[in-house]
Amino acid sequence: MACVTDESGSRCPECYRSVCLEGGRGRGGGGARVFDSESAAYRLEKVFPVYALGIQKPESDPVVVADSSDDPIWDAVREEAKLEAEKEPILSSFLYASILAHDCLEQALGFVLANRLQNPTLLATQLMDIFTNVMMHDRDIQRSARLDVQAFKERDPACLSYCSALLYLKGYHALQVYRVAHSLWSQGRKVFGVDIHPASKIGEGVLLDHGTGVVIGETAVIGNRVSLMQGVTLGGTGKEIGDRHPKIGEGALIGASATILGNIKIGQGAMIAACSLVLKDVPPHSMVAGIPAKVIGYVDEKDPSLTMKHDATKEFFENVAVKFRDARSAG
Repeated sequence: MACVTDESGSRCPECYRSVCLEGGRGRGGGGARVFDSESAAYRLEKVFPVYALGIQKPESDPVVVADSSDDPIWDAVREEAKLEAEKEPILSSFLYASILAHDCLEQALGFVLANRLQNPTLLATQLMDIFTNVMMHDRDIQRSARLDVQAFKERDPACLSYCSALLYLKGYHALQVYRVAHSLWSQGRKVFGVDIHPASKIGEGVLLDHGTGVVIGETAVIGNRVSLMQGVTLGGTGKEIGDRHPKIGEGALIGASATILGNIKIGQGAMIAACSLVLKDVPPHSMVAGIPAKVIGYVDEKDPSLTMKHDATKEFFENVAVKFRDARSAG
């Protein structure tokens, strides 16, 4: 199944294709559906008067879309962008250029990332070519980008929509730039140098909340569904080479400004309290805190990264205090 969008026959990935210029896709009925580009442009012109004037006249052949798997994330992004443009007309040109002018999430994301990273000697158009080319040919990135944005929407109460995550959240942007850089690194193309090392391995459905001050070393590994707050460091302990960085298990929750050093393992579903210094392995589903970090209890959730409960209850800390007192008495 494919969507022919231009004379060159360029295609979005089959499972993530949506309709160019049309606010949504054909819903109902089987077989191919035909959307008239001229009528679509007219509808856009009523909401986006500035950019709609620049829409080229449709080709003689209308856009033909064969039925394919839905892309609910991209559909939601487009709908949210259109609603936001209606509420805030001053943003209509920005929203059209960033989201609604594009055929699929990969193109929109490439546009946003390119404009965030451009500088006078590396133009947005050059960066967009790099980002889009990699993402359009890498199914793993396509899947991860969607699971990541879903993680931001579901776990960050300040993230009100998929659209806002795509447009504004630098943690999401940093994660997607890493994914492109990692793909290029794997091909021997060491193009980007970032605080998240391109050689590190990061799973899908990951949340980098805020993203500020996050450092992830070359041999670090982060499992699926992990949540990391701002200021987290996954670093080495010196100048040694080889495998020297932490391995974070699936579903772990790493608190703000936590520092985890060395080739150690953070167990699945573990929780690292904010500002902790972790130098030893952490058992699965345990809670550690302190400098250096020590186990202070265990968490009930399978994936604390999903519930995002950083604080323990009063009863929990009372229990910890009693155990600590008893241990000192026995010692």
